[in-house]
Amino acid sequence: MIIGIPRESATGETRVPVIPDSVKRFVDKGAEVMVEAGLGLAINIDDSAYEAAGATIATNREAMLANADMSLRLRKPTLAEVAHLKRGSIHISFLDPFNEHALIDAFSEAGVTAISMEMIPRTTRAQKMDALSSQASLAGYAMVVLAAERLDKILPMMMTPAGTISPSRVFIVGAGVAGLQAIATAKRMGARVDAFDTRPVVKEQVESLGGKFVEIDLGETGQTDGGYANALTPQQIALQMEGQKKICAQSDIVITTAQLFGRPAPIVITKEMLAVMKPGSVVIDLAVESGGNVEGSVAGEEVEINGVKVIGLANMPGRVAANASQMYSANLHNLVLEYWNKEDKQFDLDLEDEIIKGCVITHDGALVNEMIKNVRGG
Repeated sequence: MIIGIPRESATGETRVPVIPDSVKRFVDKGAEVMVEAGLGLAINIDDSAYEAAGATIATNREAMLANADMSLRLRKPTLAEVAHLKRGSIHISFLDPFNEHALIDAFSEAGVTAISMEMIPRTTRAQKMDALSSQASLAGYAMVVLAAERLDKILPMMMTPAGTISPSRVFIVGAGVAGLQAIATAKRMGARVDAFDTRPVVKEQVESLGGKFVEIDLGETGQTDGGYANALTPQQIALQMEGQKKICAQSDIVITTAQLFGRPAPIVITKEMLAVMKPGSVVIDLAVESGGNVEGSVAGEEVEINGVKVIGLANMPGRVAANASQMYSANLHNLVLEYWNKEDKQFDLDLEDEIIKGCVITHDGALVNEMIKNVRGG
C-alpha cells in the first residue's frame, strides 16, 4: 500500500499532519510512504528526517495523490484536489462533513473512501485516535497563555514591597476537553478560576483541577451519548445568561469553549455581558470558526468592544504547532495501524466495525455515514 502525505496548504496553518516517527511506524509495517517536499518545514523538520524514517520525497503533488492508495492530511482538500485522488483510495483528514456538502459529493463521485477525523467516536477504544480531543486540549492551554499575554495584569497573587497584588480572575465557559485544560493551565499560572458548564456532571472534574464550579439552576440539561452538551431551551438560555453576567462583571479573563457537535456554536457571551466587564479585560472565543460564542467576535481578528479585548483568532492548536502535529500524527497512525493487515500489508476497511462505521463518510461511490445522511435528509 502506498501512503501519500501532501503538505498543508491552508493559509495560516502551522501544523503538519505526520511527523517522521509515524512515517517509520508505517514503513515498519510494510507500507510505502511518499511525502511532499517541505512537509515538515512549518515545525522545522527537514525532508532528510522523513527520508531517514523511510519515506520517499515527492516533488509532484498531483502525481503523488494520483498514485497513493491512502492519503493522510490535516485540513480538508480542495474540490480540485479530490479529482486527482486515485479511484478506490482512502482519504483521511478533518472534513467538516456536516457543512461541506459539495466536498462530500466530490468524494462520492471520485469513488474515494473519505474518513473524517471529526467523526471518530468518543469511546474508550477510540480514545487514541480522537484528534478533536487532542487538539482541543492544546487549544485550552494556548488560550490561557494568549489571554495572559494580552491582559495588562499578572495572573498570580504576588507579595511585593509595595503591597499584595490580588490574583486575576478567569472565567471558563464550557468544561469539555478544551475548557478543562484551560482551567488547569490558568490555575497553574496562579489565577482564581471560575467555570460553568450546562452539564452538572462535570462539576467534580472542574473542582479536581482547582476551579470553582458556578452553580446556575437550568433544570434538566444533560449531554449526548458522545459527551457533548445538549442544546438549551430559550428559557434555560435566559437563566444561563443572567448567571454568567454576574461572573463576567468580576472577571479579568473570559474564555469560551462551548460547541455543539455538527451545529453552529451557541452565543454564550452577549454584548450586555461585555458591557459590565472592566476595561482592559480579555475575552477569547475558541468557537469563532464555527459561529462564535461571543457576540461581536470576528474570526481571525482581535476587536475592542467597550474597552474589552475580544479575541477571535483561529487555529488555537496551531499556536503550539510542534506538539499539535505530534499529537495529530499519533492519532492518524493509531487509526491506520488499528486496522492494518500484517500479511497483506494494507488497511482493512471493516465497515461493520464501530469506529469505522462512525467515521467513514463516503465509500464505493456513495454517502454511507448514517448521521450525515440524516442531516442531509437522505
